[in-house]
Amino acid sequence: MAFFVVYIMEAHPVDAWQDGDNLKDHISVASPRSLEERCLVADKCMTKLAVQIPPVIDDLLNTTEIAYTAWPDRLYVIDREGRIAYKSKPGPYGFKPDQMAEVLKRLAGAARTQATLPP
Repeated sequence: MAFFVVYIMEAHPVDAWQDGDNLKDHISVASPRSLEERCLVADKCMTKLAVQIPPVIDDLLNTTEIAYTAWPDRLYVIDREGRIAYKSKPGPYGFKPDQMAEVLKRLAGAARTQATLPP
């Protein structure tokens, strides 16, 4: 299994919808205008939040965000065939870690079973 954070468009940019918590925490980020800028913002975010999961960055057309309705944030489990096995409601309030854990356990069990079957 592999886990990734997909960094999508900035949720609270100063040039769109600045969040009160960002103001309080002195976080001031404009909407990136290039992929390089988005990568820099993602890096700052991952560092500030001490996220240990490797990130991948959505393009400036927000292709991943649109395909997965990921804004503001969601949890997904994608199975070995590339199908969506779990999709949370918008987070963080829609996150149900126990439900996601059950899906991961089921998929891990299926993968172990397939690995032990004779060819």
